[in-house]
Amino acid sequence: MYALNPTRERNLLWLLALTQFTVIMDFMVMMPLGPQIMHAFTITPAAFATAVSAYSWCSGLSGLFAATYIDRFDRRRLLLAVYALFALSNLGCALAGSFSLLLVARAFAGLTGGVLGSVIMAIVTDVIPPARRGAATGTIMTAFSLAAIAGVPAGVMLGAHFSWAAPFVLLVALSLAIWFACMRIVPSLSEHLARQAPPLKEVLPDLGRLLVFPRHLNAFALTFVMMVSQMLVIPFISPMLVANHGVEPQQLSWIYMAGGAATFFTSRAIGRFADRYGRRRVFRIFAVLSVLPVLFVTHLPAMPFLLVVLFFPFFMVAVSGRMIPMQALMTTVPAPGHRGAFLSANSAVLALGTGCGAWLGGLMLSVTPAGHIDGYGMNGWGAVALVLVALVWINRVKAADEPASTLDPGSAEVPASR
Repeated sequence: MYALNPTRERNLLWLLALTQFTVIMDFMVMMPLGPQIMHAFTITPAAFATAVSAYSWCSGLSGLFAATYIDRFDRRRLLLAVYALFALSNLGCALAGSFSLLLVARAFAGLTGGVLGSVIMAIVTDVIPPARRGAATGTIMTAFSLAAIAGVPAGVMLGAHFSWAAPFVLLVALSLAIWFACMRIVPSLSEHLARQAPPLKEVLPDLGRLLVFPRHLNAFALTFVMMVSQMLVIPFISPMLVANHGVEPQQLSWIYMAGGAATFFTSRAIGRFADRYGRRRVFRIFAVLSVLPVLFVTHLPAMPFLLVVLFFPFFMVAVSGRMIPMQALMTTVPAPGHRGAFLSANSAVLALGTGCGAWLGGLMLSVTPAGHIDGYGMNGWGAVALVLVALVWINRVKAADEPASTLDPGSAEVPASR
């Protein structure tokens, strides 16, 4: 364990949170830019969804396979190298002159973003004692709220006043500034290199056993279903508002700012409720509460823009409120010796579900001759159907200390069912 003085530790955590902020903003800002990107490249909602999905799929796969090499390098050097590639990928997005080039740049951004998430959490694990690791993780997680409150609205405003590429230029500038700060603040973290890393011929089979263990599979299935449900709806809110309701692109920032601010204040309260009243119970409550907002936003009637802004916090709180108890439940699923690997794999499944949901959602939509988006209501019904499946399936997701019919991978005992 590395010993850092309190000031340097605090600076390091906030620097890592800012690094994560750029990664989250890079993914989130694509969705409100949808109308401009679709117009600039003359593409359909399905093609736009492919660009969103490419990032998520590549992020999930790179994050999963990072487990095979992340412990073979100095954390600082790996962070600086991958973050430089991340900045380069955003420069590629900003300079893309065709949709094909944008698609390649988004895939590259996903590859680097997935690895960055793993490296950041590895650094936190290395420098923060277990007793304070939860609070440290909370600091890192503020990146999500900051991206919703500040990053995405800023990107939307830049996109509306300049072009869709402007937010990616901003990301390049932010990434370069943070990269130089990392050069100064992040210490060399190579203590783990003293331990002999297992050869790949052992790592890959262990990873395979982790993925197919029945209790883990039940948890991965829940994560995948919930992310598909969310992404059938969320990426297409902005294109729908612009195409069907005449909302100006620059006005979208108010919607995301309102939703992000609401989740910033409610997320920790929902987490406390999950600890006090049970993770499954709170998940079910918010899953049921989310049904009406999802159906409302996918069947949105003509209404003043101010009412849309006032509605969006309810939508965001209900939808994000499902994920908080679910993620808390996921931390209880693996045995302690497999927790890190399981959570990395679950993050990869989450990203893959995000990509699949956006892709399927795009396939279900079409553009009418008048330029309106058609079929969004079916996306809403599909999302609700998957939530109902999750309400039943969550009973199958068991914590490590709950009765189970099989044992954890790596156990010396042989399950009686064999």
